[in-house]
Amino acid sequence: MQERAEATRRFLVEAAAELFEERGYAGTSISDISARSGRTSGAIYFHFANKERLALAVVEATLGTWPEMIAGVRAARGSALEKLVALSFSVARAFRDDVVVRAGSRLWMERKAIDAPVPGPFGAWTDTVAELLREAAAEGELAADVAPEAAALTVVYAFFGLHTISDALDGRALIEKRLRDMWLLLLRALQADPDPAGVLGRAAAAAGEPAPA
Repeated sequence: MQERAEATRRFLVEAAAELFEERGYAGTSISDISARSGRTSGAIYFHFANKERLALAVVEATLGTWPEMIAGVRAARGSALEKLVALSFSVARAFRDDVVVRAGSRLWMERKAIDAPVPGPFGAWTDTVAELLREAAAEGELAADVAPEAAALTVVYAFFGLHTISDALDGRALIEKRLRDMWLLLLRALQADPDPAGVLGRAAAAAGEPAPA
């Protein structure tokens, strides 16, 4: 019974995510989610007390995708900077391809319309980037004048700003190209011996993917 309930909750979260991503929080009702999911409003309320709780479940599902992704990238071969670059491409693809992640991002942007505290991703991502940059410094990869904590904030600002603009321009269709361009610029400032194209190529190879074009 517990497994069936969890499967139903996941199904409802995904159906709600589709609508939140398409229409936003204010433009989506429980009736809309009922119609999209094929479940009655009563069934939805059985699992989620209100629309706010369902929106929070979408955001929490988004945040829940990151630890496994981070662990997978960290376990791969390569330097700390290569892992940071590889992680950024994994996250970018999730934003492009995963409707729950896209919905979670939109709900965060619309958080003032939600009558409940909405957890945000930026603190955890800044900590993760700072940790990788500290490792890069210990490995001798990082330029001597780069402070990992301050640089982490800049990387996070650039990454999420890139996503916002890319979504507005073309629905993130060119996100990988734009992300490559971002790293070609940032790595010149971050690396002790700049080799941006080399880092990008090695990061892609370690992930078993073609070098980003």
